[in-house]
Amino acid sequence: MSNVPSDLRYTADHEWLRPTGASFAVGITAFAVEQLGDITLVDLPKEGDVVTKGQRFGTIESVKSVSDLYAPISGKVTKINAAVKDAPEQVNADCYAAWMIELEASDPTEVEALLTPDAYAATLG
Repeated sequence: MSNVPSDLRYTADHEWLRPTGASFAVGITAFAVEQLGDITLVDLPKEGDVVTKGQRFGTIESVKSVSDLYAPISGKVTKINAAVKDAPEQVNADCYAAWMIELEASDPTEVEALLTPDAYAATLG
């Protein structure tokens, strides 16, 4: 079974969300990393871009496939993790430290609609 930290919220698309002060960091889960294999490229939006919950905000490429990244909540991109863009293998090394973007939520109540750790773990079977 994949690692599912208890301090995060999750999407059915295997992304996680972590509060970071006034914003939320977004990354992909260990299950997603296991499915993708070796990650070779991460394409992220620009700081200041506005995303809508469920909207594609970037892509992640691996030796197996190319996958879209979807915004878990609506908001403004306040930071991108340039280190992950420069060295995407960091996601394979520690997917819960290698966040992709930080979002300033336009509707913080959307966070409560995300999966709890137990609910996400249950989707993994």
